[in-house]
Amino acid sequence: MPDWNLQDAKNRFSAVVREALAGYPQHVTRRGKRAVVVLAEDEYDRLRRLETATAPSLADMLLALPRDDGDFERLAVDPRPVAFGAPDS
Repeated sequence: MPDWNLQDAKNRFSAVVREALAGYPQHVTRRGKRAVVVLAEDEYDRLRRLETATAPSLADMLLALPRDDGDFERLAVDPRPVAFGAPDS
């Protein structure tokens, strides 16, 4: 099925929903570019569960960080001057 332009999708929203419920995601374009997809609720829920199931946990991401127990060389730069106290008016 071709993409729906936004105006046609608004005018025939029942048809867009019917096709989405039949298992065919409906692409809606705006200014000639795909903008949104209309999905059945069941398909949306399935995709969300899949996304959650495959997303790494915070612990997994932290464990995946590269480890370098070696020393690192500090840059030899002079600290910038810092003025303490109330600003001059």
